[in-house]
Amino acid sequence: VQLQASGGGLVQAGGSLRLSCAASRRTISNNGMGWFRQAPGEERDLVAAISWSGGSTYYADSVKDRFTISRDNAKNTVYLQMNSLKPEDTALYYCAACRYSGYSKYTSAYDYWGQGTQVTVSS
Repeated sequence: VQLQASGGGLVQAGGSLRLSCAASRRTISNNGMGWFRQAPGEERDLVAAISWSGGSTYYADSVKDRFTISRDNAKNTVYLQMNSLKPEDTALYYCAACRYSGYSKYTSAYDYWGQGTQVTVSS
């Protein structure tokens, strides 16, 4: 499966962005999906994840109540709505497909990765 992340950009603190992750070559409807982010000099961390059906989600404490992950299996696409953005949200954001139908908090459980989309939040 090939994943294409898009929707990043430059936004002021307090603003919003919506990231999209479009899959091609095969369906991701049976895969849990995750959004990760990596700032310069830091590790890649899980931000949000969603099960294959969308019935179960996970959020890192730092983004709870501000970010929402969703998916449209008919469109083979996963989204990350980011509201009330903060400068500390600045990072390269990646989407990834989990080898399980649920999701995992562990990077090693994700087999396919998108190329990343840059999110920059100015203060």
